[in-house]
Amino acid sequence: MSDWITRLAGRFLVFDGPDGSGKTTQFARFADHCREAGIGVCEVREPGGTKIGEQIRAVLLDPANTDMSLRCEMMLYMASRAELVEHYIRPALARGDLVIADRFISSTLAYQGTGGGLSRQEILDVGRVAVGSTWPDLTVIFDVDGATAAKRLTGDSKRAATSSFLQATLFSDRVELRGPQYQQAVRQGFLSQAEADPQRYLVIDASAQPDEVFAQLLEQLKHRFS
Repeated sequence: MSDWITRLAGRFLVFDGPDGSGKTTQFARFADHCREAGIGVCEVREPGGTKIGEQIRAVLLDPANTDMSLRCEMMLYMASRAELVEHYIRPALARGDLVIADRFISSTLAYQGTGGGLSRQEILDVGRVAVGSTWPDLTVIFDVDGATAAKRLTGDSKRAATSSFLQATLFSDRVELRGPQYQQAVRQGFLSQAEADPQRYLVIDASAQPDEVFAQLLEQLKHRFS
């Protein structure tokens, strides 16, 4: 096993990107890969993951909450994130584990920020209250064009999703209803973050087959951490 992977111990990585990018598939595969290398791995997802966070998740995903304001949505994400940092992320980092998060503040900046219209500064101000000094060492953006993402979201893989991902699927449907223009803005939001801070972001072309994407991910991370 490559030595560079062991250097991830005690670091905080985020996997992010538009719906349909395949990031969750790569997330699970990479976590297993790191465990095989012998390092402790703490996986977290957003929103949820804690007792309070799961209750917040239920509010966010409830299809009856169609009148939820964008600002309320943003702050609920941050509240769930604060619980996750307090109860899981900080303790795991203190143990020297690798923390991998499926979404983090980068998602809020893209969805509620670029896509929704909230200012970047407002989001970052609330984010600093929510997470304090616990920010990712690296955010990996899985980038995919709108046509490919839409095909994946409406294809057999989505219909075959297991019951454990039912709520996440419901939320994805709610986001998709905002239309292709919104989804394009979200994608651009992710890319703009990476362009503005290339030292803390990594963009992966996620339009290829999963094996190719994973190979690209490992190669790029090896380059960053070797």
